[in-house]
Amino acid sequence: MSSVAGDDETKDPQTVLNEFWENLITKKPGKVTNIFPASLYSSLLPPQIKRGTIQGKNATESYQTAADECRARVKRIVKECQRTNEKFTDPDFDIEGDLSVRNCLEGLMSCYYDSVGGGTSVTPGRLGDALQTLALSNVLGTTQINVDLNALNQVLDNDDDDDDSGPQSVHRIDWIFDKPSFTVDGFSSSDVQQGANGDCWFIAAVATICSNPALMDKICVEKDEECGVYGFVFYRDGEWISTVVDDNLYIKEKDFDAYGDYYDATGAKEQKYKKNYQTGSDALYFASCADQNETWLPLLEKAYAKVHGDYEAISGGYSGEGVEDLTGGVTSKVLTNRVLSKERLWKELLEVNKQFLFSASSPGSYGDDSHSRKGLALGHAYSVIKAVEEVDENHKPHRLVLIRNPWGHRAWNGVGEWNGAWSDGSKEWTPYWMNKLNYRFGDDGLFWMSYDDLRKRFDLLDRTRLFDQNWTIVQHWTSVSVSWVTGYLNTKFLVEIKKGGPTVFVLCQLDDRYFKGLEGKYRFDLHFLLQEENGKAGEHIVRARGAWFGNRSISAEVDLEPGKYEVVPKIVAHRDPGTPDVQEIVAKVADRNPQKLRQIGLNYDIANAKGVTEMGEEEKKKKAEKEKEAKEKKKKDKEEAEKEKQEFELWKKEKREREEKEKADKEKAAKEKTEKTSEDKKEKTNSDAAKTEETATGPKEPAKHEDPAKKEEKPDKADTEEKQPEAAKPAEAVLTETEDAEPPKKDDAAASTTTSTEKAAEASASSDDAGEATPDSSEDAGPALHSAHEAGTHEVGAGPGPSPDGDGAAGDAAPQPAANPPVAADNKQNPWNAVCVLGLRVYAQDPDVSIKLVKPKDPEEGAVLDPDGTQTAGATM
Repeated sequence: MSSVAGDDETKDPQTVLNEFWENLITKKPGKVTNIFPASLYSSLLPPQIKRGTIQGKNATESYQTAADECRARVKRIVKECQRTNEKFTDPDFDIEGDLSVRNCLEGLMSCYYDSVGGGTSVTPGRLGDALQTLALSNVLGTTQINVDLNALNQVLDNDDDDDDSGPQSVHRIDWIFDKPSFTVDGFSSSDVQQGANGDCWFIAAVATICSNPALMDKICVEKDEECGVYGFVFYRDGEWISTVVDDNLYIKEKDFDAYGDYYDATGAKEQKYKKNYQTGSDALYFASCADQNETWLPLLEKAYAKVHGDYEAISGGYSGEGVEDLTGGVTSKVLTNRVLSKERLWKELLEVNKQFLFSASSPGSYGDDSHSRKGLALGHAYSVIKAVEEVDENHKPHRLVLIRNPWGHRAWNGVGEWNGAWSDGSKEWTPYWMNKLNYRFGDDGLFWMSYDDLRKRFDLLDRTRLFDQNWTIVQHWTSVSVSWVTGYLNTKFLVEIKKGGPTVFVLCQLDDRYFKGLEGKYRFDLHFLLQEENGKAGEHIVRARGAWFGNRSISAEVDLEPGKYEVVPKIVAHRDPGTPDVQEIVAKVADRNPQKLRQIGLNYDIANAKGVTEMGEEEKKKKAEKEKEAKEKKKKDKEEAEKEKQEFELWKKEKREREEKEKADKEKAAKEKTEKTSEDKKEKTNSDAAKTEETATGPKEPAKHEDPAKKEEKPDKADTEEKQPEAAKPAEAVLTETEDAEPPKKDDAAASTTTSTEKAAEASASSDDAGEATPDSSEDAGPALHSAHEAGTHEVGAGPGPSPDGDGAAGDAAPQPAANPPVAADNKQNPWNAVCVLGLRVYAQDPDVSIKLVKPKDPEEGAVLDPDGTQTAGATM
């Protein structure tokens, strides 16, 4: 079996495992903090958070600021409408002009997957008809073809994009309603009816708040029904924001003449069609009020969809989060099977619409809201309207809770309302109780159930604490790198409380619903410890743990004495490798749907700006020194590269001169050889003539200066060179004869070196987005040629190299550039790179409450802690 790092028997197991983790975890953690260059819209971004202590402000201050801005904007719009004699049309969320584009209906990822798939979706019926036509026509010559199952799944899975799905027309309120009115007899939970969107959680939150009209009055702060402009405020990531919408609404059915010209001389048919299909609340595609002329709910839902980008973004969620967004409260999740004190929970339920708001969620493990248990739709959110404790005729106490389904009625199969004890028509409803609770049966989504059944039949209660002007809020945001190993961080928040009393701590991450599609690969689960400053391990005051994975926030409420307290976060990260990277999505969508990217990308940038903190003087000084060192190193590397280039050019010149000299010497040797051969032939001829003469006249003494035997034994130098094996030839000779292996041009090599050096210097000068200390990797990418020298690199065609015994070739000490110089290291990040934008909000009845962020000085200090004082760590911790 192969090892983690491959089959390398030269490494011990621990080294192999260490290399695995080295390759898994990035050395420079960071995330995309802004989609667009900040220079394009710097005025829209919030100011950077200054380091140091942050003081609190009144809990109502942020709301008042947002409400005032919203009112002023509505008044400006009304003034402009009166000037132009034209009703308001929202340029940022124009659903009328967008009906065919669908940016107001669908999220960013719909256009991303369209661009990946490269085609449009069709209904399963149309696809089946097309395949049947191909089979019957036999144009392919066979009934068996290869099918891409992934492509087929995408086509079938996206059939909602068909022209006949979704809303079919858009009209203004005065066109849809006979006698439109924003409210009819005020706000009531009985008004609320969910539409075609899967936002039951939000509608349930609205129904919950309707029980307190004062809260509803704070959501829509300004309107002008004649001009068709409405201003709303919502709570987002610790601050109130505002938005305005026009009065265009989606309708279920197409216009009468959308199908083509139809003879209708009197107009009676068109009028009847409009009356039946396009008039009143029942004509609306999304949420509507029970009264046929009431308009506040569809407009509120539209505004909520706008601030999140589209209607798809608000499909699916938790009602407690919706209550937070509408009230600015803090929601905690109560798992009914974990309740310790049932009496304490009951007392809090009695405070519904006063200090707390409650909503309930049914279990979804057995099905979705098309399934039911005892009439309750599964995986569905309900509103808790009222809790009462009354006695019956025999003075026996009963604890009862009034619940409402956001549908506003039962489904066609009766699903939606509780059908057990105290349900509509059950035996418990005697005339005494009907009068006592002033209740009447009806298909209106309202039903009663006992407190015990509430805890048995709903697995989750969302409990939202409300705040008024008596509370002070302070918050601080930062960004942290989340380790693969789970543990408490050494990055912590120091909270100072000068006046004791009830205090609410909320550890939160960004609400990514505002920028769906750009959330990235990581999901985070939040936990924290509350302890006294420098408290001993295991002696914490609060240990807050989420109900399940992926919580938007985690909170704890506790009574504290004056003093300094530490909030120590723990973040568990989960990576989804199938989710595309933010940069990948932006690259595809920017060309296909730039308008949608502008909308969602701006939400992303504004949200993530919270995690960017302004550096202190000491940090600025260190960064300046680091940048200075990087520039000096870049300059030095450039000078060295230039020097090596000059040396290389000199070496090339010397090599060329040497080759020319060798060539001339060879030509001279060849010429001398030719001449000598001619002389030898001449001497041989004379010798033969002499022998002939000697034969004729007698022997003659040989010349004293010649020794024929020795001459015969002495090899010819040229012949020796021709017979010598190539391997034994000097390196210069090999180089001369291998002209095709010419080393790379020095200017190209130098340019490559400069490029890699500049990249390394820039990487060294940059700081990670997470604000965490990271190793400096600038030393890893030195000059290519310099590295080749230090390593003794030599390749054929790169000039003379060292001989086998380690000595260089005689007479050649020129630089040895590598034929293939090393390139800069791949800049791709390693798999694990989890960075979370994290915030702490503290609510206290102390006007001087403050927060200070305490970050580790180096990576060693930033390692995970064990505040419990234990040496064990579970998978879930």
